Amino acid sequence: MDFVIRKGRKTDCKRTLELIQELAEYEKAPNEVTISLEELEIDGFGENSIYELLVAEQNNQIIGIALFYEKYSTWKGRCLYLEDLVVTKAKRGIGAGKALFEAVIAVAKEKESGRMEWQVLDWNTPAIDFYKSYQAELDGTWFNGRFTREQLEHIKL
Repeated sequence: MDFVIRKGRKTDCKRTLELIQELAEYEKAPNEVTISLEELEIDGFGENSIYELLVAEQNNQIIGIALFYEKYSTWKGRCLYLEDLVVTKAKRGIGAGKALFEAVIAVAKEKESGRMEWQVLDWNTPAIDFYKSYQAELDGTWFNGRFTREQLEHIKL
């Protein structure tokens, strides 16, 4: 393994944002990324940080990230949610994604999480096959609900 997995730092946010954009392009939603570098820095490394970051680094260059946070389940208590696992296209297949995923699993175990969760698009067969290799439960019975920031602004209460 010629890369290392380490905790992310504020200085990693610029590259993290680039990888998030790369993922959005892969997922055919390049215009959906609206977060700024400043938001990413504050939300991950500010006084009230709300996410954690692990990076895969090779030759002092970040080649992958795992961004995750704690959420709460009324059924299971504290849970860990893996928001994004991204390895840059040129470095896929060298084991960085596996190492990042297992590092997140280790964090979930350390925190004694009631559950570890993530989402995967139904057409992303490489990711689905990867998660299945861990005997992960992929549940196709739940719908994802969401409001965008713009939608929230227009909801009259």
